Amino acid sequence: MSTSSSISKTIKQKINSFLLLEKSWLKKLFTWFWILFLAAMIGFPIYIYSVSIDLFGLFGGMPSLKAIENPENDLSSEIISADGTSLGRYFRYNRSQASYHDLSPELVNTLILSEDHRFYQHSGMDFVAYLRVLSGILTLNPKGGGSTITQQLAKNLYTQNPDMGLDGTFSKLGKYPRRVIQKTKEWIISVYLERNFTKEEILAMYLNTTTFGNNTYGIKVAAETYFNKSPDSLNIQESAVLVGMLQAVTRFNPVSNPENSFKKRNEVLAKLFRYGYIKTREEYDSIKELPIELTYKVQNQNEGLAPYFRTVIQNDLMRWCKENGYDLWDSGLKIYTTIDSRMQRYAEESMREHMTYLQKDFAQSWEGRDPWIDDNYAPIKGFLDSRIKQTETYKSLVARYGENSDSLKIMLKLKKPMRVFSWNGERDTLFSSMDSLNHYKRFLQAGFMSMDAHTGAIKAWVGGIDHKYFKYDHVKQGRRQPGSTFKAFVYGTAIETGYTPCQRLPDISPSFDLPSGTWRPLNAEGGYGDGTRYTLRQAMARSINSISAQLIQKVDPVNVVDFAKRTGITSPLEAVPSLCLGVNDVSLYELVGAYSAFVNQGIYTIPYYITRIEDKHGNVIEAFTPKTRQAMNEQTAYKMVYMLQGGIQEEGGTSRGLPRELKIDNEIGGKTGTTDNASDGWYMGISKDLVSGSWVGGDERSIHYRSWSSGSGGKTARPIWSNFMMKVYADASLPYKKGKFKTPDSGIDITLDCEQYEVVEDPENTESWSQDDIR
Repeated sequence: MSTSSSISKTIKQKINSFLLLEKSWLKKLFTWFWILFLAAMIGFPIYIYSVSIDLFGLFGGMPSLKAIENPENDLSSEIISADGTSLGRYFRYNRSQASYHDLSPELVNTLILSEDHRFYQHSGMDFVAYLRVLSGILTLNPKGGGSTITQQLAKNLYTQNPDMGLDGTFSKLGKYPRRVIQKTKEWIISVYLERNFTKEEILAMYLNTTTFGNNTYGIKVAAETYFNKSPDSLNIQESAVLVGMLQAVTRFNPVSNPENSFKKRNEVLAKLFRYGYIKTREEYDSIKELPIELTYKVQNQNEGLAPYFRTVIQNDLMRWCKENGYDLWDSGLKIYTTIDSRMQRYAEESMREHMTYLQKDFAQSWEGRDPWIDDNYAPIKGFLDSRIKQTETYKSLVARYGENSDSLKIMLKLKKPMRVFSWNGERDTLFSSMDSLNHYKRFLQAGFMSMDAHTGAIKAWVGGIDHKYFKYDHVKQGRRQPGSTFKAFVYGTAIETGYTPCQRLPDISPSFDLPSGTWRPLNAEGGYGDGTRYTLRQAMARSINSISAQLIQKVDPVNVVDFAKRTGITSPLEAVPSLCLGVNDVSLYELVGAYSAFVNQGIYTIPYYITRIEDKHGNVIEAFTPKTRQAMNEQTAYKMVYMLQGGIQEEGGTSRGLPRELKIDNEIGGKTGTTDNASDGWYMGISKDLVSGSWVGGDERSIHYRSWSSGSGGKTARPIWSNFMMKVYADASLPYKKGKFKTPDSGIDITLDCEQYEVVEDPENTESWSQDDIR
């Protein structure tokens, strides 16, 4: 065999050997491909099924199909006014639902085109997007994520919830196994969501469950917080801002990162232009140049209308929720109230307008002096030192440094940056704790309430001058001496026992023998009366103490207490002669309710403020009806209405200074009240439909005007009522109009024309009284 043929044979053998090896390798590769393919085809469904049923506890639990069909999420409970305005919310996470129909078309299209433009073509998972993500990974050129809106909803609803089961054995192996299982659950839940909800429902659910930062959850609250709009009013550039935040809430927040937000908004707008939603280049170029115009306001209990009202009724609502198995903070309740947002706004405006002036006047009257004085008008020594001990700051410092330590004294006087209240707006300053106490103790406080006399529905409630800085409610929580406003119950008792508005009594103060000695009340001007005879209407109009004292002496304090209790006073009352001057503390809430019995033909209605409560689905779960009782007969009630009108109509009446516009074609009545040293100023005003009351005073009784006349109820409290009523009458959209009080259906059983009335001095004794008789 030649050498050449030998080499040729060897080459052929090697080639044949290689070909056999290649065939074997291809065969093995092909075999493994089919094995892996079949394993995937069989194993992947098994894996998916195993995750869905949490096989052997390896993957963690899954929500039930029922839970997916009825997704739960923390919802704030909303308070709604009688005229349909949102007054505020109770929340852990500030979230409120919006339906698809509550979303503007601009918002819907911006969301879809920016986040998931094949949303209507896929069934929860976008495989085209997955290929794009895979391509980006292989080419080291990321081209965006692959999660659909449905998957993001699944994530929001379930897999971010620690109670929704990522606690299986495999999930505990580390970050990556946990992430794979989480994504798997998202896929599974996405399919369930697509099967059980329409595309529109999924869009709304997604926007309701996502966060927009600053404790703002859901598109409804986000639109209100950033733009002071409802979701159906969002325009294209506002929608782009909010949708842009979805990718990174903090990084693209328009408040904390305005430049990033601006760039992101324009990226979103670019997508809208690319997909043809923005039709022309000119339109796109013009919109992208617009600045982001925010109306940013974080919602909290200090903001919005009726903050004192919302805070006070919270305890009632929490008690109701406990009894009925709801959570006020996340059950999504709709609480419908009697408050009218227009009247509430007028009440708050009226108080603010008058108190701004009144505080300036008060400060000027005490310029250079402290307003806390004793009964002899002498400064109270150590006043601030004693009051600082009642503060949480003091108690905290005592716990840290000890009660008598030098460090405590130093810390109380250490100045630090502080934002404080003023009637000219909040101001930043350097104050110590003692400075702050000194600052706030000098402010006059106030309360106001208005209710429908015929229904008992409270229409406006202003518990103080600023809820952020002064939390104490002066409508229902606060109780102070009512002064002469309490005389209405003394006169009411007398009318009920047979006296008439035309009855005449002398202005002479009677004496009372008490265990502590003889008591003889002074009139407001300081004397015991000059003997001038006044009708009861005139006496009440002028608020003459001596005649109130005579009446309580005749009708007995016990009967006055009974009358007051029947009309709605629930605070403890002492059956003593000084009751005629209003010495027992009562609340504004009680007084307004009690006066309403006069206007409402003698029927007392317990003031109420909640009409119904609905669950998050709109089902009424409880409706509330007012509770009433007959407090006096219709004749007595109307006579008292006539008596209260005397303050406006009689010469010397304490309500004569009311604006003329209120009196034209209108019947109104009122009663002022001022306590000793002018610590408390009151005004109770009535119209044919409304009973309203205001109170003004210092934080403590020792804080008041330097003179009685300066701090009288006619000067401090009455203007709030008159300003409020002027605003109410000026609003044609409100049902409360001018007019006359309703007379008894059976007619009036006496004449109210005192010039024609045959005067009987005493229904028990037709002879005139002498001074000795009165004593």
